[in-house]
Amino acid sequence: MPLSGKQTQPNDIPQDVDGLLRLAARSMFDVLARSTEGMMVIDRHHRVVWISDGYKRFLPALGFADEHEFVGRPVEDVVPNTQMLQVLDTGKPVLVDLLTNKAGTFLVSRLPLRNDAGEVIGALGLVLLDHPETTMQPLIQKFGRLQQELEDTRRQLAAQRRPKYTIASFIGTSPAALEVKRQARRVAQTDSTVLLLGETGTGKELMAHAIHSASRRAHRPLVGVNIAAVPETLLEAEFFGVAPGAYTGADRKGRDGKFKLADGGTLFLDEIGDMPLALQSKLLRVLQEQEVEPLGSNTVLRIDVRVIAATSRDLAAMVAAGSFRADLYYRLNVLPIRVPALRERLDDIEALAEALGEDIARRSGMPQKLLSPDAIEWLMQQAWPGNIRELRNTLEQVSLMSDDMQLTAASFQGGSAAPANAAPAPVAQPVKPAVTTSQAVAPLPELIEALERDAIARALQATGGNRMAAARLLQISRASLYERLARWPDLEVQVSGSA
Repeated sequence: MPLSGKQTQPNDIPQDVDGLLRLAARSMFDVLARSTEGMMVIDRHHRVVWISDGYKRFLPALGFADEHEFVGRPVEDVVPNTQMLQVLDTGKPVLVDLLTNKAGTFLVSRLPLRNDAGEVIGALGLVLLDHPETTMQPLIQKFGRLQQELEDTRRQLAAQRRPKYTIASFIGTSPAALEVKRQARRVAQTDSTVLLLGETGTGKELMAHAIHSASRRAHRPLVGVNIAAVPETLLEAEFFGVAPGAYTGADRKGRDGKFKLADGGTLFLDEIGDMPLALQSKLLRVLQEQEVEPLGSNTVLRIDVRVIAATSRDLAAMVAAGSFRADLYYRLNVLPIRVPALRERLDDIEALAEALGEDIARRSGMPQKLLSPDAIEWLMQQAWPGNIRELRNTLEQVSLMSDDMQLTAASFQGGSAAPANAAPAPVAQPVKPAVTTSQAVAPLPELIEALERDAIARALQATGGNRMAAARLLQISRASLYERLARWPDLEVQVSGSA
């Protein structure tokens, strides 16, 4: 279509739109070919169909002797870290970018090529600057700093969302403990919803961490929220997020909810029985559809989240009473695991007390207190309605308030005598010195062995034959103690007889 009625000469600017655009495109292409460091064209099948003379000088660094080895091959096979495919897929240009590969660092531009119908049929790549780290030093440094800050932030977030416990962290070898650990390993291999049931203080949160750490999602976030600790008016925003400016006082940038933060990973919903009825239907929809809609937004976000819920309440009774939705209960109760109460696994008391004592000592900065056999017996006779949380509280209180390095049943009873049905604490019997004056001139290995034997015998008597406590008293590992007892089995017989 002519731009005006004026006749044009062969050397004049074309007067029709199509001719003008062709001239502009040809002229721009010539300018770019001369002024850029190199150019490349690929077709819709990713193949390199042409490179400029300037681009050929990069071929040796990329591992090619000449253009015949390079042209005709898929661009992703010949140019490491290329983003040309992104331009083909989206049809959007990338006007300025940094590309780094074995040929160097380059300032590049990428443009889509379209046919008359507007379809993307290829892409044009331009190397604007070779080695921009010298010519654009301030920009490169800023880019490097931002990239480093981004990586640091990602590492910090990943560390905060990393599970704290594994299945091995659930201490105990009683039948009840072994069974719950077996179930945890089994459900960890699936993506189905898990419902952890049990009394308060039994270790449901630890088990949620353990299941996540044993699953295929272990490298993704584990996000927890205690429903009972969040005000009811804020729960919806906490779960689903808030769109920018959704209401007065809302963050102008918006806020991601827990489901979005846990995308790709696991969301732990503690005290699910405390969730308000009004929010239960929305949670059910998220679990069924795997999508959330932030407050004040019309956009639905797809998510991939595995949910682990926990409660100390009787959800079945709550369903019968109408305080918990039946459909949500069935949706949560796909893989139920009942975490046993402490009174159901009293055989684990000694191991639990050992682990809790180590943690108490580490946190308080004080030496770890030993437990006498009658103290362990006393602990095993208690009901522990608060379960492991109550056991820890009791151990911490007595450890910090007592000056004795060994805690007895009387320590836990406030100094009173042990209960009538508790076994009396063994009284340490005097041990004949292992090394006498006449032996002082014996060979050194024999003296050392005699001293070790004497020390172990005394430690076993002081702890009533408790190997674990004796090893702590001697400040050696249990393995070292067992090795020596294998050489001197009569030591334990002596201790047993004297007790």
